[in-house]
Amino acid sequence: MLLACSALLACATNADPGWQLRHDRIIAVRVTPPHLLAGQVAEIDALVTSVDGGVAVQTPAAASAAAPLAGIVSQSGSGWQVTAPDEATLGAARAALGLADGAVISVQLSTTFVVGGETLVANKLVYFGDTHENPEPGAVTVDGAPPESASPVPFDTDVALRISEDAANTVSWLTSCGSFDNDNNEHAALLHVKPGESITGQLAVVVRDPLGGVGWQTWPLSSHAQTTTP
Repeated sequence: MLLACSALLACATNADPGWQLRHDRIIAVRVTPPHLLAGQVAEIDALVTSVDGGVAVQTPAAASAAAPLAGIVSQSGSGWQVTAPDEATLGAARAALGLADGAVISVQLSTTFVVGGETLVANKLVYFGDTHENPEPGAVTVDGAPPESASPVPFDTDVALRISEDAANTVSWLTSCGSFDNDNNEHAALLHVKPGESITGQLAVVVRDPLGGVGWQTWPLSSHAQTTTP
């Protein structure tokens, strides 16, 4: 089955919350770097998640680009790449698109990934004519501690998540341990591991900047369910 989604949003069913990692989906597509000068080469990959395998960084099974720069995408032994055309080709593309000389050109990529047995397609914009790097997500704390050293999070209580991030950047939190009541671009969010929810899983944060850059971090996450003795 072929499913399509935007790279700006996780690919999910209407009944599945956007923060849920326990699902087969593309979370974000990344081009590194997202902005290229003539002759530069960029790698394509994505953060994906599946019901059985959890979160992983994956290269596309296939990729293509839209006109007038359809020939910019190619496959190598390491995966799929974008190669910025020479200045003459970029100039002809600007003319075809009605852009001014020297204007930045955005081209839509179509990328295909096989995730949990599903073939999923996501679109991603790549830019030519200037330089820009993907953002590195800022420092994250879970219940006041860095997630690399954090103990299991408290059970059945609100757990504060925070990221030190530029206010212009969009932040998405995702988890397969516990749940979020609202994860809509919150630089500070609350995770809650409720009775009946999974007490083990993963935590991810995805940062997107206004220029099409994207970065992410992931960690294992767990909680200790409270038990009672007779």
